[in-house]
Amino acid sequence: MPATLTLQQFRADLAELLYQEPEEVDLDDNPVGAGLDSLRLVTLVERWQEYGIDVSFIDLADLPSFQHWWQLLDKSQEERQEAGHHGDV
Repeated sequence: MPATLTLQQFRADLAELLYQEPEEVDLDDNPVGAGLDSLRLVTLVERWQEYGIDVSFIDLADLPSFQHWWQLLDKSQEERQEAGHHGDV
């Protein structure tokens, strides 16, 4: 099973593409307003899919803030982990 995406790593991933430090990323920011274009969003989606998170460009493009992104990603991870535990029974 892939590693878990942490909030710290999520912020670091965003910061890298926004040319900021992780602590400078405001999770209440609108992604487009913060400077993320579609190419960078695709890069992030591909990176987060490597964690086993089932998320697409469309899933994130309509959400109004990074906080909403994190909530979606975290929920997806929880569902994946729960499904994995049920498969162990």
